[in-house]
Amino acid sequence: MTSNPHNSSNGDDTPKDPLAEMLQNLMGGKGMENFDPAELAKAAGLPNDPNLLAQMFSQVQAMMSAPSEGPVNWTLAHDNARRVAASSSDPSVTSQQSREVDEALRLAELWLDPVTDLPSTGLIGRAWSRAEWVEATLGTWKRLTEPVANSIANALSSAMTEQMPEEMKSMMGGASSMLQNMGGAIFGMQLGQAIGALSADVVSSTDIGVPLADLEMALLPANVAAFGDGLSLPENDIRLFLAVREAAHARLFVQVPWLRGHLLGAIEAYARGIHIDTSRIEELARDLDPSNPEGIQEALSQGVFMPKRTPAQEQALEKLETALALVEGWVDELTAAATENVLPSAAALRETVRRRRATGGPAEHAFASLVGLELRPRRLRDAATLWAALKDERGVEGRDAIWHHPDLLPTAEDLDDPKGFSARRKLAEASDSEVDDALQKLLSGGFDAPATDDANETSAGAAENGDGAAGSGSAGSGGDSTDNDGTDNDTTDDGGEGTQPKA
Repeated sequence: MTSNPHNSSNGDDTPKDPLAEMLQNLMGGKGMENFDPAELAKAAGLPNDPNLLAQMFSQVQAMMSAPSEGPVNWTLAHDNARRVAASSSDPSVTSQQSREVDEALRLAELWLDPVTDLPSTGLIGRAWSRAEWVEATLGTWKRLTEPVANSIANALSSAMTEQMPEEMKSMMGGASSMLQNMGGAIFGMQLGQAIGALSADVVSSTDIGVPLADLEMALLPANVAAFGDGLSLPENDIRLFLAVREAAHARLFVQVPWLRGHLLGAIEAYARGIHIDTSRIEELARDLDPSNPEGIQEALSQGVFMPKRTPAQEQALEKLETALALVEGWVDELTAAATENVLPSAAALRETVRRRRATGGPAEHAFASLVGLELRPRRLRDAATLWAALKDERGVEGRDAIWHHPDLLPTAEDLDDPKGFSARRKLAEASDSEVDDALQKLLSGGFDAPATDDANETSAGAAENGDGAAGSGSAGSGGDSTDNDGTDNDTTDDGGEGTQPKA
């Protein structure tokens, strides 16, 4: 960066770099010689590894000086996620592990065939390391978090710019793009930290109930082994049970093509409604203290930038949680039906997974706080009860037919009262039928045909002729008589007078 001719000097012939002066002022008057990269790393949730930090800060410096790729630095998020995933032991998948996972998923498909009407996917089962999970899922994470991430990154850069002294703004010149990139870099590093931490928790590609990798069916052997620690159950049983869950998720998302977009769309709609509390970001930027670098990290991880939800947000969250619960409840019910007679530990594993999905792990909580997005199916048990009731009432085919169209999906009210679902559905279908009939009548001009006098006279004449055509053998008999030609002649009682038979 070239020197500005208006730069002040340091009391000698060396002009003061405006960027260095800006950083010195931002850090409370401390010079860069007192700047500790390890302390700043804590603010981004990075490990205190000198070699790792040296590589990262070199990369960050290049990133900030390069043209911005958008409000969030996704390249930095990707690289940080990979580093965090590899920071704990992440060995490459062995050929034996790949074979075990492939066999488990193949067997899972066979076990699922009798308990669902949805056909097998034909997907090849894969075994992933944590780094491979990051690579396969980061694109979906970007899609899900971008609305919130962009808001936070823009708010961070705006707050830093606004908090800068006026004299510093005039000195920045072309270096102002650095501030625009800084917010995206900070959030990108933090998001990468959260995704990398999640890679150590998930056991499959659909473990959080969302199809993060399209048309994939995979397990993470290292995390499957960690999941079984302390359960005192056979490792093969654990792998098979988790494989059935993964195969059930894959079967649902592959054979119900609209479901993935429906679910991801619901998440995106909820995320777009989140508004960032810019006053908290401005306060953080104003009170930034280099002696307390954990401030940014703590603020981001605790979600302090997320204001209280609005009623519209609460409604959106309810719809999202219902959709997640329906997916997880269906998978839970199918997994139980497929494994109850072949895995002795199926019931214990089912309860373990239910509790794990309902509460979420530390990494999932950190991610939820960072982007204001929770992906836990709080009503998993209610949804499983609903699917079980539908199977008892309609059979496997009738239960799975619910997935044919999004309009058929149960609602939160149905989760409250599973047994009343069919009765409410019949009422809704009857109402829809009435609307269709009325629409058809409108389109055919039925509502536009006036009741004319001629039509009334014709109707009245027809009725009169009907009365005149009726007769009886005797007045007021009220019975029937038959002429010799075999014609029936009805008689009516009209005040005691009968009509004459028709000639």
